[in-house]
Amino acid sequence: MGWRRLAGATLAAGVTLLALPAAIAQAAPQEGLGYQHEAQPYKDRPDGPGWSGSYVWNKKQVWCVAYALKAPDSDVEYKEGDELLTKGGKSLAPDISANISYLLLRYSTTTSADEAAGLSHLLHTWTAAPDAQAGIAIGADVPFQKVAYDEQFNFDRLPASAHEAIARMKADAEANRGPWAAQVIAPTGDQLIGTADTWTVTVSKQSGGGVGGVPVTAELTDAKIEGSEAGTAELVTPADGKPLTLKVVPTGPSPSVAVRLDSPADKPVVHVPADSDMQRIVTTGGEKKLTANASASAKTPPGIVKIGKVDSETKKPLAGAALRVTAADGSTPAVLQDESPLVGPEGTPVVLQTGADGTAVVEDLRTPQEICVIEVAAPKGYEENYDPNAPPKACGKVEPGQTLVLQLGNKPNKPIVPITIPAGSEGGVALATASFTTETAPGAVAGFAGAVLVGGVALGLVVRRRLAA
Repeated sequence: MGWRRLAGATLAAGVTLLALPAAIAQAAPQEGLGYQHEAQPYKDRPDGPGWSGSYVWNKKQVWCVAYALKAPDSDVEYKEGDELLTKGGKSLAPDISANISYLLLRYSTTTSADEAAGLSHLLHTWTAAPDAQAGIAIGADVPFQKVAYDEQFNFDRLPASAHEAIARMKADAEANRGPWAAQVIAPTGDQLIGTADTWTVTVSKQSGGGVGGVPVTAELTDAKIEGSEAGTAELVTPADGKPLTLKVVPTGPSPSVAVRLDSPADKPVVHVPADSDMQRIVTTGGEKKLTANASASAKTPPGIVKIGKVDSETKKPLAGAALRVTAADGSTPAVLQDESPLVGPEGTPVVLQTGADGTAVVEDLRTPQEICVIEVAAPKGYEENYDPNAPPKACGKVEPGQTLVLQLGNKPNKPIVPITIPAGSEGGVALATASFTTETAPGAVAGFAGAVLVGGVALGLVVRRRLAA
């Protein structure tokens, strides 16, 4: 369903009226869009054809709702009055009021002669029907103040294209009339800054289901629509009435989406002229402003730490090294993306063991944060000079969506080499010498470079959100 509501409005003589398309503004002083046809007879009717369509008042497109009274004059001031009543002064049925409000919101800026004539016909049908109690009747001898609108007579004199418009507009009103409700629904999952997710906007009617083709203004805070840098967007609900979906990218910790739109009023508002013999006019239904909003929380994308352990001489990966992962202070646990501490079964900072490729990997870490890796047990063949009071340690900062690579290297134990001492010499025992060095120097591991950031996820022992006991 296409929506022709214009955003601009002009204030004239205390009445808010929508601007007329240029073609209408240049038309005759009174008649706008519609059709001339044989006139319905009534007492003392002026000569000339009948008119079904809009009128022009101060270059604005309006519709009349007091059948057979004088056409609106731009020199006559109109003021906003009470609710729209029938020609006999009675209140309209609630469903008719809702239909009129919807049609004025939906079609008041039409550029179609068929729709303009159709709207005029429906307005007069609903507001100037025969009413014996009020003395409103059809007849050639009835004066203009009391004549009713002859629905069938006027319908028969309109072209087939206008007949189609009348049927379509009436069905449209009955299917989509107000009141409406608006809702913004935020995603239920965790939001990541810089990563788009789907938000939903619904405009629903009282009878159930969505309303299609409704213009919606969206305002975003700590967020943007994917592909746009603007903080606001002019959108339209899908023609089939399904929810409007938005790809929203959080740009801060508290993304929110607020929408506003025009909704049909429960009762339309009429504008009353100073001249009591002149037509009352309507241009909008006195629409209501609807608003809705939703918010979420967002975090930076999680990071990964890859730890490498190698023989510093041969560059061979070392399996079986025990490494504790901590925060920057070397004693408290690192923090996962869900704000839980990275701990082992005892509730202390987790201890990992390098796999066959000499690596261990920790995923889903909150970012940014400083991470330290401390060796707590050297692999077999590298134990001799391991000092538990000053263990090897490497630290670095894991950034959003990145992988921090840390490396530790060890020199192997040296074998015992027997030395023969001549007989009679002092110290007649077999001695052994050994050399062992633990290093944390950058560049000691092939494929690593101290504390650096890389984009990929490495193989090896992987620690995710849940750690095995």
